[in-house]
Amino acid sequence: MADQTLDTKGMNCPLPILKAKKALRSVPTGGTLEVLATDPGAVKDFAAFCRQTGNELLESNEHGGVYSFLIKHTA
Repeated sequence: MADQTLDTKGMNCPLPILKAKKALRSVPTGGTLEVLATDPGAVKDFAAFCRQTGNELLESNEHGGVYSFLIKHTA
């Protein structure tokens, strides 16, 4: 279970990434943020976001057109 969940369903790039970046500020180091998105481009975007920011992408799943990303705040 994530410490915080961010629902970005219906939003297109770059909004899910921008909102996740802002939401991570309120997640303590070592905590997790779950992001829900419907934009298929979010899969590549969140992988790149985590590589660039030093945060850890723990999980990336898709179910019924909804993508979920579990990000560990490490940076």
